[in-house]
Amino acid sequence: MQQKKRENQMKKGIFAVILIFTITAVICFAYLIQDSQKTTYASSTTPNISYEVISTNTIPIDEIIKHNQTIIKEEIERKEIDLEYTTKYMEDSDLPKGMIQVLQEGADGKQEVIIKKTYEDDTLIKEEQIGNQLTKAAVNKMVSIGTGPYSNNYEPKKGDTLYVTSQMLAVRVNPEETAEKIITLMKRNEVKLLEKQKLWYQIQYESYIGWAKADCLTYFNPNVQQVEQVQGQYTKAQLLNKLEFGMLLNQPSGLSLEQFKKIFQNEAKDTRKVFQNNAQYFYYAEKQYQVNGVFIAAVAIHESGWGGSAISTRKNNLFGYGAYDRDPYNSAYSFSNYSEGIDLLARVFAKYYLNAPGKAIYGGNKADGCYYHGATLSGVNVKYATDKKWANGVYYWMKYLYNRL
Repeated sequence: MQQKKRENQMKKGIFAVILIFTITAVICFAYLIQDSQKTTYASSTTPNISYEVISTNTIPIDEIIKHNQTIIKEEIERKEIDLEYTTKYMEDSDLPKGMIQVLQEGADGKQEVIIKKTYEDDTLIKEEQIGNQLTKAAVNKMVSIGTGPYSNNYEPKKGDTLYVTSQMLAVRVNPEETAEKIITLMKRNEVKLLEKQKLWYQIQYESYIGWAKADCLTYFNPNVQQVEQVQGQYTKAQLLNKLEFGMLLNQPSGLSLEQFKKIFQNEAKDTRKVFQNNAQYFYYAEKQYQVNGVFIAAVAIHESGWGGSAISTRKNNLFGYGAYDRDPYNSAYSFSNYSEGIDLLARVFAKYYLNAPGKAIYGGNKADGCYYHGATLSGVNVKYATDKKWANGVYYWMKYLYNRL
């Protein structure tokens, strides 16, 4: 009896093994079938279980990888660009207060810059300056600033007698830097004003008639003591009426020298008195380069944190000019004083950002305009700053300064 029982149990065990083997074989066979259609297999002993087989031949693996693969590439570009000259300011008590006399014209140098460009597929995503090399030295501009006990706001008119302020002044056939030279005048030579055209005056010297740069001529006789002349200035209400986010920045603000000083006088945020002590240079930059001096000041505040940044305090650089991402502090320009940086940035904005290519600008030059997208805050923002809200930050400080008038 016991023997028969053991035989039945063995038979059951063998049957279970065979059943399991059969089910496993069915499953394996199902996975081996390659068909583009979805097929369902069911075991006779497990009616609720089904197996889905998908052919691997229908999955485009190579295409998926190619579609999702991003190609990053870098290239190095070398190009020669202008090296902006530096303006040296000197005070002269013999000149009327606020008067600007150019003693020596500046000339740009040349430098080769090395640019690294990074592309994602064929799209440029980053451009960084990683080096530069001087190829031609710039010539500094020399300017005398009047500090005498009277102000100069007089605009010369036809028939006025003018005097040469630079050591040498070229008189040319046409009001262009490249025009043929007629004669070279010397400092303090006396001439007669015939016509005015933006930055050029048509003058007569003895029997010679030609064109000369306006900022190298003055109405005030350097050999005769002048009396104070005061011109009326725009009121705060008039200036605020012109203030708006879309205002043109390649036009003067209209503030007088005294008003530029006023907006920074005893400003609590100006803890180091950087702006209070250099307010006049925003005015001088505006007068020479036809840019809004309040805009230049607002950029300086925004970029330097009221002169508190390391680049500002150690390099007299209120704008972080010259800094690039790889090494911002060491790559930033160093200036002997704050006036040099203010003057240079005003020229940079006029030359590259605020005027269309070919437009006549300061000193008989023409705008490069390579970053020009309109003479507004939004236009400057396109190429000057990666921060899309940069323009809003600068405008905040412009409003702040205008309201201190």
